[in-house]
Amino acid sequence: MQIIIPVVPVTKKNHSRIVGIGKRCPVCKKPGRHMLIASEQYVKYQEDCAPFLKEANIDYPVNIKALYYMPTRHSVDLCNLHEALCDVLVHHKVLKDDNSKIIVSMDGSRVLYDKERPRTEIYIVPVETPAP
Repeated sequence: MQIIIPVVPVTKKNHSRIVGIGKRCPVCKKPGRHMLIASEQYVKYQEDCAPFLKEANIDYPVNIKALYYMPTRHSVDLCNLHEALCDVLVHHKVLKDDNSKIIVSMDGSRVLYDKERPRTEIYIVPVETPAP
């Protein structure tokens, strides 16, 4: 399966937001607890990816090769790009889950440069796992 997402790749961890939840203190008005949520950038990225993803509910072992074409040569964390991509694939039900029984490897993945056409090219290939 090949998927091309013509959207600038975004990481999930940069610019996370802290929001207050729960009952507020009657005196100082501070929230009782705090929660970390995804950045607005990531939420928009997740929405922008939707038209390019078809529900497949893959629940068997696969290798995901992801080529991230970035619009600049700035340093970017490949692991964070993987995390965002896997979460997007699960959110849009391309994958049933992103655990190690389904995504057994991400071999061949790279961050590349393309100023004119930033995108993510995804290649999902079934993997035969050895019998126990």
